[in-house]
Amino acid sequence: MMAWGTKRTSSAKNRSLATLASALLAVGLLSVTLVAQTPAAARYDTQIQAALDQKLSSKKQLNDVKASTEDGIVTLTGTVDLFQRKLDAAKAVRKTANVQGVRNLITVNGPSVPDAQLEQKLATKLRYVRVGYDNTFDYFALGVKDGVVTVEGQDRTGIGRDEALADLANMPGVKDVIDNVTVAPVSGFDDGLRLRALRAIYRDTVLSKYAADPAQPIRIIVDNGHVTLYGIVDSKMDKDIAGIRANQLPGAFSVENKLQVESKANQQGS
Repeated sequence: MMAWGTKRTSSAKNRSLATLASALLAVGLLSVTLVAQTPAAARYDTQIQAALDQKLSSKKQLNDVKASTEDGIVTLTGTVDLFQRKLDAAKAVRKTANVQGVRNLITVNGPSVPDAQLEQKLATKLRYVRVGYDNTFDYFALGVKDGVVTVEGQDRTGIGRDEALADLANMPGVKDVIDNVTVAPVSGFDDGLRLRALRAIYRDTVLSKYAADPAQPIRIIVDNGHVTLYGIVDSKMDKDIAGIRANQLPGAFSVENKLQVESKANQQGS
């Protein structure tokens, strides 16, 4: 019995040693792979740096931007006058061959604009996004804190969102933009509901006046059969009538009336 137990213990030790050897071999192979990958990425650093130095020096608006490259990762520092320039610099880097990633640490040193003033300018700008196209079916809301703009809402196609973000990025005083805008899902059912809501609201004799100013329509947002109304109306009666028309829509799962009456909206904005 002792001899058998000794033999079994010896066999267990052999298996343990074999397992340990396999683990060490795996770690060794992983280390070799990582070591091999690092030089593979790093060998292009000089080439990347030369290309970026040429790109940045050729663009007057990016003269104060510096780039450094390590293992294919580019770090951008320096200053620009517009937030859009910061985006442009990162875009130029990403288009450079063999770049693995970008750290954008550029500071926007444009004019300092009070938050309330900047928010008012941006809100006016966003009213005209997609005017004459499908802006009735888009909605944007924004807030500004220390020059950082947070924009939220919904866009039917994504085109309006891109246009809105471009307007924000090119506004002097904007230091950064946080994009919380969603794009509506593709849905023939929702598109049909949008058109029915449009006809029901704008063919009403009381509400038809809101089609006169395309920059300030009653905005109709539809998401998977759920309808939400946004915008500013002249009176509580107009708000109630719009809600009634929306609630009469066949196929609408729910209706939320978020229209604001002009006097109350001005009080909230002041």
